[in-house]
Amino acid sequence: MEKKGTIWLRFPGGKPKALTLSYDDGVEQDVRLMALMKKHGLKGTFNLNSGLFAPEGTVYPAGTIHRRMSLSQALDLYKDSGMEVAVHGLTHPFLEQLTPAECTREVIADRENLEREFGGIVRGMAYPYGTFSDTVVECLKACGIVYSRTVISSDSFALPTDWLRLEATCHHDDPRLMELAARFVEETPDKTPWNRKPWMFYLWGHSYEFEANGNWDLIEKFAEYTAGKDDIWYATNLEIYDYIEAWHRLVVSADGTRIYNPTAYTLWYSAGWSGTAGQCGCIRPGEEI
Repeated sequence: MEKKGTIWLRFPGGKPKALTLSYDDGVEQDVRLMALMKKHGLKGTFNLNSGLFAPEGTVYPAGTIHRRMSLSQALDLYKDSGMEVAVHGLTHPFLEQLTPAECTREVIADRENLEREFGGIVRGMAYPYGTFSDTVVECLKACGIVYSRTVISSDSFALPTDWLRLEATCHHDDPRLMELAARFVEETPDKTPWNRKPWMFYLWGHSYEFEANGNWDLIEKFAEYTAGKDDIWYATNLEIYDYIEAWHRLVVSADGTRIYNPTAYTLWYSAGWSGTAGQCGCIRPGEEI
């Protein structure tokens, strides 16, 4: 017997797909990357080590690739940019090699510094070196971190099931990057009516790698190709997390005929029966339908 009355999450505006970027270390090449992102309407998250900002007035030797910005440069670039600033560890250590107390200090000190300097409440993170452990995850929970990106590639568009062990779709140097991008852009979950789960493309890397590898054209091609699509929501990591978490707070009646939205978000859905085309709608804050 077919299950009826199924609803599937949709992003703001009823969009079935979301795209986000995540870049680490707070290096000078982020200036070019952010300009490119803004040009094409892409959004994302920049993960910073607040204990490793370069001294003001630093001049790097010719040929230096990994050029961290000073605090003033970082403020000029990231603050009020529309992008998210997130934790990357105070001094970029291997967190799993530290004691729980040391790990907690690396995370909470970085979070406190970033909130003081850039404003807002910082709740996101990317693991330094991509390494972590169960103990590290528990430390993050105690520090108020709600998601943390690994360096594991899923090669898929599935929504995260464990936000503190967050996998990306791929790194920008993945040889399948444009193949995955083509599938993401050209196909849609709405074409599979028996399973209309939403998609998320999550791209990560370090912007200095574009200079080191001489492939700025790679991210330019990706940005141009994925930009301006009516069925894609372009958002930061935290915006996507908050929206999905709000969706999971929807309250459904026992017989599945009524839904109540207790959150402050307008939440979008695709509703229908297995094997049929869905109808898109939204549930406003405090509304029951």
